[in-house]
Amino acid sequence: MAKQIISTKNAPGAVGPYSQATLADGLLFVSGQRPMNPETGELIIGDVQAATKLCLTNLKAVVEAAGGTLADVLKTTVFLKDMGDFAPMNEVYATFFTKNPPARACVQAAALPKDVDVEIEAVAKIA
Repeated sequence: MAKQIISTKNAPGAVGPYSQATLADGLLFVSGQRPMNPETGELIIGDVQAATKLCLTNLKAVVEAAGGTLADVLKTTVFLKDMGDFAPMNEVYATFFTKNPPARACVQAAALPKDVDVEIEAVAKIA
């Protein structure tokens, strides 16, 4: 099993000793995506819907860099700063996974890096 590091300039770079994603035996593990604009480094804080959209746009860019699409995503984990943001997050999330959505866990985190409102990670199967 050879591990391949996936990296794209279309999503924020890692801010620590980790990769945007790793691919092994067709399984893609995408690190948590923050609501950060990859071009400007600007974070979206205080608007969970805009933040969710940017997290998923970044996640999509990483999956595409590995040769996949969002349809290849098997499971996501959504980390929310406040579970009260579940409904607005879910509204945006549903626009990215419109058919046969992946399995998902959603948890409230005591704190997220850079004090963001949402972070989303994923596992995908790349053919």
